[in-house]
Parts: sequence; C-alpha cells; structure tokens
Amino acid sequence: MVAKLKIFLCAPRGFCAGVVRAIDVVERALEIHGAPVYVRHEIVHNKYVVESLKKKGAIFVEELDEVPETDAPVIFSAHGVPKSIPQAARARNLLAIDATCPLVTKVHREAEIHHKRGRLVLLIGHAGHPEVVGTMGQLPDGAVRLIETLADVASLDVAPDQALAYVTQTTLSVDDTQGIIAALQAKFPAIAAPYKEDICYATTNRQDAVKAVAPKVEAMLVVGSPNSSNSQRLREVAENEGCRVSRLILRAADIPWNELEGVTRIGLTAGASAPDVLIDEIIDAFKARYDVEVETVTIADETMFFPLPRELREPV
Repeated sequence: MVAKLKIFLCAPRGFCAGVVRAIDVVERALEIHGAPVYVRHEIVHNKYVVESLKKKGAIFVEELDEVPETDAPVIFSAHGVPKSIPQAARARNLLAIDATCPLVTKVHREAEIHHKRGRLVLLIGHAGHPEVVGTMGQLPDGAVRLIETLADVASLDVAPDQALAYVTQTTLSVDDTQGIIAALQAKFPAIAAPYKEDICYATTNRQDAVKAVAPKVEAMLVVGSPNSSNSQRLREVAENEGCRVSRLILRAADIPWNELEGVTRIGLTAGASAPDVLIDEIIDAFKARYDVEVETVTIADETMFFPLPRELREPV
C-alpha cells in the first residue's frame, strides 16, 4: 500500500515583484539588443534562473572589468550595486541598465537622506551580501556601519552628540531584526527609524506563510539557493517554529528522503527568487513515492508590480 503524504503549500511563495522585474529586464534586453547581454553578478540568487538566462544569451560576470569593449547592454542585478559601479560603466561608455529592486533603491535613498542630515547610518544586515555591499557603497567610507548581531549593538561606540539612523537589508528575518532594532532603540533612544519598514513585503509574507504552516507539519522544505538570504531566512523561521526537519533544497534531486522517513505532513515553500516550476517538480517527485494530497495555505494576496526601467519600455 502506498503511504499517504499531505503537502501544505505556503502562499505566497516564489517570485516577488522585484525578481520578476529583474528577470524581465534581462529577457527584454535580449529581445531589443540580441545576444549577448552582460549581467554583473547573478541577476537573482537562483541557479535554475541563471542557467535559463545563460541559454538565452546572457553572460554573467562578477565585475565590470570582465566585460569587453562592447555595445551590448550591461545589467546590474536586483540586489543593487555601489555607486562606483555605474560610475565605472559611464567612464567606459557602457550601456548600463539597472535592475535593482525598487525596494532596495528605497533603502539606498533613505541612507543618502540620513547622511545628508548628518546622521551616522547603521545598516542591519549580513556582511558580504550583495545588497549590503551595494547599500554601504552609496555613501563615503565610514558613513555606514554594519550591524549583524546583538553583540554588535552592545559594542557600538559612538560620540555622545552623534546623530544616528538605522536601515535594514530587505531580506532579513523579521523576528531577528526586531530584536536588534529594539536593542538599538534602547541604547540610542533618539535613533531615526525608516519612514516605512525596510524588510520587503515579499520577505514578510513568505515568512508569515511558513509560520502559519509550521505547526501543521513535521518537516519543511524551502526551495532556494544557499546564497539566497531570503531563502535561508525561511529555513530558519521553520526551524524556530519547531519543524524537526527544515531543509533548503535547490530542486527535486536534493530532497532528503532519508530524513523524511515516516513523515506524513510536510510544508513546502520557495524563496523569492525560486520559480514555481521547481515546486511542481518537487511535488511530482513526492507523487512518484506517495499518495499525495496538496493543500495551499494562503496568508496574503500579492499584487505588487514594478515597471521596467525606462530604456526598456515599449514606446507609448
């Protein structure tokens, strides 16, 4: 007799508006200009997406100096880039197209405004993540300090008359960030906060969906790449909510079958840069082994849309 398995499918999951826009930027640039187009850094943190775009003619590079002298477009990834990158592109007369998520650009503008008002900017985020590198690179050296942990808050030493503000990486765990923000506000009561929450709506919604599903299941699978911050946070949220098995997987081939022995209820979600085709692939893999029932748990409907950069829009 085939064992029964119930899959609770988190919704929302997968692509957010910023990721859809970034992928559309590459595909539209290929339509207009033909192959190749160059993309600095992974356009979004998902291997399947990157490989799909490579097959269409996108060439991915880590730095601008890997781009030859060319008339082909050079696209900046959804995570944002330091100001030095567009400046270097202009110096070489490259056709640069910025696919930075508008919600990341919002954080960049906030940081600039705080700096102009004489505030030291504290950026809550993860060292080395492209979004953090891009945000810190909006301001002169020393104008932004990175805060990763509560210990960083405790050890932070600033002049008594130094005005402060904080901004956050958009893809963090809401719960972890709240603790750091509370510690900053307790230590520096006058610190300026964002006008509106920096952690993006898609990150929050996907984490809330995991929280809604976690009590119903014995295991949670998160579809996403190891270098995807929002995907890693989803795995952590499930773990913190009590899932004894909480794993990040790229696709069906990575399902940890041995860890799922005896499990009758699993949760399934995807980070904001993972396409739904991978979710379908994973459900099919379970259907090959189990009598599967799928139930979708929806906590929000997402209608956000970001237009393409002006240089890629259809003429009116």
